[in-house]
Amino acid sequence: MATELRFDEVLRVLIRNEVEHILVGGVAAILQGSPLTTEDIDVVYLSTDENNARLAKALGELNAFYLDPAGRRITPDASRLASIKMHILKTSCGRVDVLRTVGKDLGYHELVKRSRMLDVAELSVRVLDLETIIETKEHADRPKDRYQLLFLRQLLAEIQQLKPT
Repeated sequence: MATELRFDEVLRVLIRNEVEHILVGGVAAILQGSPLTTEDIDVVYLSTDENNARLAKALGELNAFYLDPAGRRITPDASRLASIKMHILKTSCGRVDVLRTVGKDLGYHELVKRSRMLDVAELSVRVLDLETIIETKEHADRPKDRYQLLFLRQLLAEIQQLKPT
């Protein structure tokens, strides 16, 4: 049975532990008006020794472990966070994908310039902008991304029409 996604609690734990991160993917799109749903939360993190240690602590609080085909219960630690680019994790709050890069190998420093702060569930959260979410989905080019792109491009066009000229 899948654990219900409680993205607000994941964000609360990351922020409480002062993890430098950017919300990307489906939840980031939903927070900007997307009508789509998602089964996970995706974050890109700054990979430094200090931030990896804070992230490992936060993931420990979320009881995170890797989705492993062999059924082993392997937990993320600062060393794994420093050496692996993609971490697909199950937590007490649902699935969390913790990434060092997205799209065309865009990391935290590139993405922070393409993000903005949003107030979410009484939290201030850094969220990737819709244009870049679209770019990352175009680059991934998975069937589910191609479907989502239809909605995301329409949403972006509607938002741009509402902007004052």
